[in-house]
Amino acid sequence: MDEITLIFPEPIQVSVQIGDTAYYTNDPNGETIKKIGVITAIDYANNSITCEIQPAAQRPSLTSFILFSKTNSTNINSLTGYYLNAQFRNNSLNSVEMFSVGTEIFESSK
Repeated sequence: MDEITLIFPEPIQVSVQIGDTAYYTNDPNGETIKKIGVITAIDYANNSITCEIQPAAQRPSLTSFILFSKTNSTNINSLTGYYLNAQFRNNSLNSVEMFSVGTEIFESSK
């Protein structure tokens, strides 16, 4: 397995982590996406990432759009950080009925 270092003109997205998979596309519509490989190093000071890449794989060009994805196995965990505690109070003198309460959760990259 070879390595490739990609240097960016802008700061790297803070949610990129070692172990994420990098991809690229040269297609303006983003319909053809090619895998670069697993990110093995990140240098925020120099705006660069290093990825594994197959020796025979086509390399991205200077104008390629680079994107990344996270692996579900490393980013699905039980709750370890933020949480919400909610309490509902009726300050009215009349009785009321609560029809519905809903929540929404999502995976975070942090």
